[in-house]
Amino acid sequence: MKNILSIIATILLIGCQGKAQEAKEKKVYEITKTDAEWKAQLTDKQYYVLRQAGTERPFTSELLNNKQKGTYVCAACQTPLFKSENKFKSGTGWPSFDREIKGNVEFSTDYNIGVARTEEHCAVCGGHLGHVFNDGPSETTGQRHCINGAALKFIPDNQ
Repeated sequence: MKNILSIIATILLIGCQGKAQEAKEKKVYEITKTDAEWKAQLTDKQYYVLRQAGTERPFTSELLNNKQKGTYVCAACQTPLFKSENKFKSGTGWPSFDREIKGNVEFSTDYNIGVARTEEHCAVCGGHLGHVFNDGPSETTGQRHCINGAALKFIPDNQ
């Protein structure tokens, strides 16, 4: 009887271990670099936000009040993420957009503050951008993409 229980326990452990390993696999992005390479390329603030999923202090981004026409790209890999015509003043202290450029932003769920939030990442390099909430402008998408300015670079239309 003990042998049968041992065999069943072993089978269950092996089966559970396989599923746990699957869940831990990370996505491989088109642009992948070592931490040392990212640190050499990015400023300290960009590295903290993009590679460590940090959050910049509100009202500190140079891009917060930018009203120029153009495209906001990933500060790490230059992938176009948001268009200026979709930017709006949310009053939260972070650049906010009512929609992303489809296919260039990916979404996942994080529980870092104990509540489920939809986290946004660059679809090309995996850099953390911010979060999306459903309290944006009701006359458009109803979404507020709350983005760290340190994760972005702005390219004016005339360039």
